[in-house]
Amino acid sequence: MIRKNPNVDVIKDVLQLSIAAYPASNFLKSQLFQYEERGGLSKKQLQDLHSKALKVTTIPVGKLATLEAVILKKPTRYKSPLPVATPVIIKDSKTGQFIHEILAKYPHHKMVLFLKTKYETSEQLAPPETAEIERLHKLLILKAK
Repeated sequence: MIRKNPNVDVIKDVLQLSIAAYPASNFLKSQLFQYEERGGLSKKQLQDLHSKALKVTTIPVGKLATLEAVILKKPTRYKSPLPVATPVIIKDSKTGQFIHEILAKYPHHKMVLFLKTKYETSEQLAPPETAEIERLHKLLILKAK
């Protein structure tokens, strides 16, 4: 973070004044340690510090306002939503039966062999393809009887 005046550190001042008000607070001590070690706090940590510092009456209002401005300046991180599960393709048993019957009578029918591989690999058959299978079944099987 680029500061206009590097000698002024509002977050550290607020942390030290809060620790002076609550000397037994391990939360504030750990935040001060992290701030000194890592050089910063996350937005959530700063929000927690702000809510704790609001209860301390010895902290100047200007420092609290500056802390609030630093919090507002930080980006809010959102978790991305879980990916939507792909729907399981349900095989139409009637279509499978039609394909089997056609191939039993005409084992080298190219169109039906192509649709059979699509059907067996669990690809969704388009409505025109399903209609084509039904048409071929009527034409080749039912009319032959």
